[in-house]
Amino acid sequence: MVEGARLESVYTPKGYRGFESLPLCKLLFLMSSKPFQFKQFTIHQDKTAMKVGTDGVLLGAWVSIESDYFSAIDIGAGTGLIALMIAQRSNIELIDAIELNDEAFEQSVSNFEQSDWSDRLFCYHASFQEFTDEIDDTYDLIVSNPPFYTSTYKELSEDRAMARHSESLPYSELLSGVVKMLSDKGSCAFIIPFCEEEEFIAEAKELKLFPNRITRVKGAKDTPIKRSLLQFSYVNSEIEFTDLVIEIERHIYTEDYKNLVQDFYLKM
Repeated sequence: MVEGARLESVYTPKGYRGFESLPLCKLLFLMSSKPFQFKQFTIHQDKTAMKVGTDGVLLGAWVSIESDYFSAIDIGAGTGLIALMIAQRSNIELIDAIELNDEAFEQSVSNFEQSDWSDRLFCYHASFQEFTDEIDDTYDLIVSNPPFYTSTYKELSEDRAMARHSESLPYSELLSGVVKMLSDKGSCAFIIPFCEEEEFIAEAKELKLFPNRITRVKGAKDTPIKRSLLQFSYVNSEIEFTDLVIEIERHIYTEDYKNLVQDFYLKM
């Protein structure tokens, strides 16, 4: 299963931190079931283990959307965050999502229905494998915050562990399915751990998907790169490389980050 918005993305002045380094009070706060209020929509997350996370917000705000795109799909909707961000940012008429987890699917559908773009949003309750076997349509934009799994997350609940375990949807299978669904003029975008960037790009190139944009994300200036934002198409063009630093210091955000997410976060 693929997950949309996730909890693993925690930035601190010392970098990207996982659960093992978080104080209990911070962990409990992050696992809150309270709705997450964005500027133009609300994410209810009380029924699912998949909470709003920085990775999903980054991808939804960063992905390049062409004006002539008609359709989009989010693989692994979670709470529906990324699909809702695409709806806010664009005039795309058809925005689909796929979610396997029962509770996340129900939460995603509810969040879609309560948004201003409910007539453009639809969520399928299926595995990605089932969906690609049955669907004949193509999409101009495909996005995914795909699963990954390290020893950091071994103590997560079964739902969250499954959502992060790369064996549940290997990159090779994800990319093969993307190629089946991507229109000739379309593009696809992902956020993945930086350490997996080289392998992911190599697998994509085997399927004639070429990276056009790459942004490498740091929590702070002097911390290691932790995430890669990648956008691919069938066009083998010169790659646009950029870097993104989230914080100058604790809760003091860089101008680049604020400019990226200011249309979504209430306090940006």
